[in-house]
Parts: sequence; structure tokens; C-alpha cells
Amino acid sequence: MADVHSPETRSYNMSRIRGKDTKPEELVRKRLFSQGFRYRKNDARLPGKPDIVLPKYKTVIFVNGCFWHGHVGCHYFVWPKNNAEFWKKKIGSNIERDAKNYALLAKLGWNVIVVWECELKRSTAEETLNLLVHCIVQRQSYGNSN
Repeated sequence: MADVHSPETRSYNMSRIRGKDTKPEELVRKRLFSQGFRYRKNDARLPGKPDIVLPKYKTVIFVNGCFWHGHVGCHYFVWPKNNAEFWKKKIGSNIERDAKNYALLAKLGWNVIVVWECELKRSTAEETLNLLVHCIVQRQSYGNSN
């Protein structure tokens, strides 16, 4: 099946996808800052370059896009039909890399929290952010990592 967009349109669309400072990340950071948390962004000294690092709480937060990180069971994640083999390999390697980084961080004593893009949609964002703050303070694991 051919792509529904021209190569130029597809290239433009893909160029607009950001790897950091996404709207879901900004939403989480704004809530944390308003609650008095201070953090580092995208700390390259840690495995996986976590989106948010809270050194005082020994906690890292990854704000994952449901599509790019293969959020199993989420209706925002659907395997693409076009170029299916490429996407299976791409998203599969993202999932493997994430699991490896989460395990490395846990082994180093970090509390790893994964917040999914779908959990930050308007209907669930408030509950998600409240739970996130609670989990940081309690240093508990939030949700699951898949």
C-alpha cells in the first residue's frame, strides 16, 4: 500500500516531530515546578538521557510517546501498515533500548517513572500528574513501564 502523502509532505511531517521539549514533557515539568520540584532536563550522564531528573529524590521520569515507544494496549499505538517491517524494527528497538535503560537506572539506585502520552490527555492529565507527584514524594514506582 502506498503512502497517502507525497514524499515532500511526509518529509515535512516527520521533520516536525520533536525528540525533546514536547508538549507532554512541558506539561509534566510545569506541574513539577509549580509543586516546588527542581529538576534537570535530558541529563546525558544517565542511561537513556531521561527527560526529567530529580536528583534530590533519586528519581528519573521518561515521558514517552505512545507510538514511538510502542505503548502496548493503548489505542494511540497502532502498527503502521505502510513500510511495516521498517516500523516493527524501529519501534521494537526503541522498546528494547528503553527496557535496558530502565534496568540500568534501577541498578544504579534510581526510581524510574514512565509517563505515557495518553495518560496526559485532557481527561486523565490531572489524575496522572497528582499521582506522579505523590509517587515522587513517596519514592514509589508509578504505573508500569510498558
